[in-house]
Amino acid sequence: MSRGEREHQVGLYRDHALVLRTYKLGEADRIVVLLTEQHGEVRAVAKGVRRTKSRFGARLEPPSHVAVQLYRGRGELDTITQVESVDHFRALRTDLHALGQALTMVEAAQQVALEREPNPAQYRLLLGALRTLAATPSPLVVAGYLWKLLALEGVAPVLDRCVVCGAPDRLVAFDLMEGGVVCRDDRRGQPLSSAALELLRDVLGGRLAAALAADESPATAEVDRLAVRAAEHHLERRLRSVGVLDSA
Repeated sequence: MSRGEREHQVGLYRDHALVLRTYKLGEADRIVVLLTEQHGEVRAVAKGVRRTKSRFGARLEPPSHVAVQLYRGRGELDTITQVESVDHFRALRTDLHALGQALTMVEAAQQVALEREPNPAQYRLLLGALRTLAATPSPLVVAGYLWKLLALEGVAPVLDRCVVCGAPDRLVAFDLMEGGVVCRDDRRGQPLSSAALELLRDVLGGRLAAALAADESPATAEVDRLAVRAAEHHLERRLRSVGVLDSA
């Protein structure tokens, strides 16, 4: 009998999770959307958390990182029975811009997560990005996360040659429809500077730390804007939390 089958029979299971979103339910409860390490996206009821005397209401707000115990019943929603904070991310909650960055990443994660489908790599990617944002803010934290998420989804962009003709040089633009850079002869899409292209190659070529260490510049702004556009193109919807970033 597998671990999952045993847990389903017993009803109780434990996991680590990132809180993605919450919804009001009835007078005092909330539905909490979790990205768990071992169980994929889980939707669960947190009973009584909207009461002022709730033991763990504040722990279940995005983008908290928690250790959680849940009860899996016969319905679609599990029930949260215990929760302990692992990362509070207080620094992100007290800075509007940082909160906007965190919520943009959390929103993107929710759009690609599959219910009850374990994806530890997706969980680790978001957790690492949130911890980086809280510890050492960088103009490319969100962009780095979004590009890495797209790569994890199997839609990493072509960056070493023109996606239209295969030319390895004179790469001057990025075509969202084609999914990569294009040369001067096949120019279409969004203009892309050579500095921004190098940063993109760092992000997706195993040199993320170098990209995150880059100072804010027109090139980092290019990579950031393009990351949001690429994510929205893949998700086929706007990222609402980007509005928080723009207003900060």
